[in-house]
Amino acid sequence: MRRFRAVLLLLILLFHAGSAFAAKPTATPLPYITPTLDPNFAIEYDPKTPEKLYPEQLWSWSAIVIEAETGNVIFEKDADAVRYPASTTKIMTALLALIMTPEDQLNQTVVCSERAVAVTEQEENVTSLKLQAGEEISLRDLLYATMIYSANDGANVIAEAVGGSIEHFVDMMNETALTFGCTSTHFTNPHGLHDDWHYTTARDLAIITRYAMQNEIFRDIVSPKSSPYQIPKTNMHRARSVTSTNELYLPGTAEKPNRYYYPDAIGVKTGYTTSSQYCFVGSAERDGVRLISVVMYAGDNSRWRDTILLLNYGFSQYTSFNPVELYNENPIELQISGYSLSDADNGRLSLSCLPADEEASQARIITTYSDKEYQEKHLREIVLIDYQRDFSAPVQAGETMGTMTYLLDSGEPVTYNLVANRSIAKRENVPRSIDAIYQQSDDDPNPLPPFSFEMLLLILLPLGAAIGLYILLYKLLFGRKKKGGKSPSVKQRYLR
Repeated sequence: MRRFRAVLLLLILLFHAGSAFAAKPTATPLPYITPTLDPNFAIEYDPKTPEKLYPEQLWSWSAIVIEAETGNVIFEKDADAVRYPASTTKIMTALLALIMTPEDQLNQTVVCSERAVAVTEQEENVTSLKLQAGEEISLRDLLYATMIYSANDGANVIAEAVGGSIEHFVDMMNETALTFGCTSTHFTNPHGLHDDWHYTTARDLAIITRYAMQNEIFRDIVSPKSSPYQIPKTNMHRARSVTSTNELYLPGTAEKPNRYYYPDAIGVKTGYTTSSQYCFVGSAERDGVRLISVVMYAGDNSRWRDTILLLNYGFSQYTSFNPVELYNENPIELQISGYSLSDADNGRLSLSCLPADEEASQARIITTYSDKEYQEKHLREIVLIDYQRDFSAPVQAGETMGTMTYLLDSGEPVTYNLVANRSIAKRENVPRSIDAIYQQSDDDPNPLPPFSFEMLLLILLPLGAAIGLYILLYKLLFGRKKKGGKSPSVKQRYLR
């Protein structure tokens, strides 16, 4: 996070240096028009088949749903049209504040200025905390109040505390949006009250929210468990409680059920002005799949309906699973050699896939259903399998035969052990292999071979054969008798 904050600061400075020379963008104000469905579209939405969704079935003028892990767009309707974001602006305000402020400084006390708390009454019933000039409140409490209660004065105070001034903070908002790739977004304030030049698109809002939901503190702030939020007593106000107006969070009661309650919802922000109409940026998570949806220029109730349709469609297209689950669809089976003749499965051995560490056990693969079917059929082409021993008996149950390495979408490798799911005994009286003989020789500490009868024969037989050959040759060469028989001995003579 510190590295990301440093890079972002550098990019902001670069963009800020060139922003003075950039042409100021423009947007065309929209007159209020009640959102309606296309009367010429005859296909009625069926909740039993959420995968069959058409843009004409949405009330919202602009809509999009993306997969949060990869950012892949799953469904969209006029997602690049310029719209007014209203209070969904505060997603960028809170995110930028969290990026620029170390976590250990979120509890620092902020003093409200007179300008920050004087929110212009551009709209009726502007939501605010009724902060007063000189009031002391923590930055953390301001973030919660701004996101949960949509406090406009809270957004101003955050802007001054983080950016030094509202104008400078707004410049930072625009420059950060550009670094995210949001080329159709321009902010003029941190709260979202209407300004003709304050606009974005459904696509850009989804991109900004995707970055925001990667921040753990931001996710905690916008989660259902944070509402209601208790703001402690300040030097000018007693303790207060703020509650979210997100209908997807509210389960309702038996007497008054809420038909828009969505148990998988995890965020994020509502918005409304006369010019923007009702907007909503939502997020939901189911079985490891996290989605982000955006609807803009909708009705009060149709924004909840459209969000549910978008999320249900997204969940019908994507699935999440662990690499172990993928392996179990097509496990590896080995043929072991040298197995005992009493082995019931004739040496066939199935390998179980087990995570090598905690990181591997928690790894999830987010993909479409069609991609999952492909991976199930072509697992051997996707993973790297490395065997650590040969396929000869004996084999012990639980013995690691090899490893399987899988690359997640993030490029991070995770490793799994391939272990034997049963024991296989070695065949009785099976001749030893050359490798086994070599191994036994290498393991013997005595450099000389062990003495045995066979070893004695190996020594004596060549020796005996050599001696016998020597005797035979000697007799042949030196043992022949001379012709004429034996020469008579010479008698000794004496002189008389």
